[in-house]
Amino acid sequence: MTEAGSVEGAEALLRDLGAGALAHPGGTLLAHVRRVRSRLAAWEARPALQTAGLCHAFYGTDGFPDGLLPLERRSELARVIGREAEAIVYLYASCDRGATYPGLAGPAPCFHDRFSGVQWTPAPRTLRDFADLTAANELDLAAHDPEFRDRCGPDLLALFTRLRPLLSRAAWEDCRKILPTAA
Repeated sequence: MTEAGSVEGAEALLRDLGAGALAHPGGTLLAHVRRVRSRLAAWEARPALQTAGLCHAFYGTDGFPDGLLPLERRSELARVIGREAEAIVYLYASCDRGATYPGLAGPAPCFHDRFSGVQWTPAPRTLRDFADLTAANELDLAAHDPEFRDRCGPDLLALFTRLRPLLSRAAWEDCRKILPTAA
């Protein structure tokens, strides 16, 4: 499977599952996930992470509970986008943000899976993928929804400041450009 084929397949699946009709800040869910993928591409993320950015909402998230596919259909998405990209999608969707975010960049990061209840320590690359995907998603929301940016921007900047060691340089630069600093 080529990366272009997985993106084409993911786009088709997104359209088939109604992402183009689902309202989301900045337009539709389809428009949002395309922008997240584009932001990751601009940051020169590897192809699997870019594809995960396009598909990050397939199983819903802690902040967006309405997924497009139930977890029982993970293998279907993996066939379309590849196992590596699907694993990143699952990781992102499974994050219990309230339990995970506080210590994620600490000396003993602990990831809390909201689906299984499992707690585990991700590998450094997995942590970096998660941090950049989180930043790409939240920065898109902040860039397209001024109310969201005003309400959540300071907390997001605090989060990404803590996660800075995990973020790519380009992700951190975008955080500094898009998110408001404290008055």
